[in-house]
Amino acid sequence: MEDKKDDDIKELGLQDVPEADQRIQFIQIIGQIEGHGVLPSQTKTTKYEHVIPELIAMENNTKVEGVLIVLNTVGGDVEAGLAIAEMINSLSKPTVSLVIGGGHSIGVPLATAANCSFISPSATMIVHPIRMNGLVLGVPQTFEYFNKMQERITEFIVRTSKVNKEDLKTMMTRTNDLLNDMGTILIGKQAVECGLIDEVGGIKESIQKLNELIETKKP
Repeated sequence: MEDKKDDDIKELGLQDVPEADQRIQFIQIIGQIEGHGVLPSQTKTTKYEHVIPELIAMENNTKVEGVLIVLNTVGGDVEAGLAIAEMINSLSKPTVSLVIGGGHSIGVPLATAANCSFISPSATMIVHPIRMNGLVLGVPQTFEYFNKMQERITEFIVRTSKVNKEDLKTMMTRTNDLLNDMGTILIGKQAVECGLIDEVGGIKESIQKLNELIETKKP
């Protein structure tokens, strides 16, 4: 028991951690999304091999009635991020996402994957084309691969939000918004106005909406 208290103080800075209500579970997606490669130990990461079993457990647990996804991410591995987003989108339980600091890059589809999405007034989202690290071959197949990957992300965002496909492509290729880069930065209500996010709000509004969705789903 003492060891658990010591761990709670070390990890969370709290002596007594309140137990979560089992009917509403939450997942945090923070820092950089880690895929098949291991990132440096000083980098704050969300590992997809941790999140996926959590989502499966929540789906199988009859006591869980809703899931809240809290995001503050710079993006990361495209394959891993899209895999998590697809799993969130396929849950039978009501889901609500909340962007609290940033929902950049692959964090955009992660935010739109839920049944309803929120963004705090000061939070930001950066929409930009995909990037690739490492060896890049200067052949037509590389372009085709990039194009297919980009299309997968674009189609998912359009499918799970209210944004227009052409508007999304325009935001991704804008050159006058980010320094030495392509893309668009959206702050708070701007993400709602363009159709990416449903509402501006915080924890109170997110949980209230999740409770509404849970009640609507009940027979």
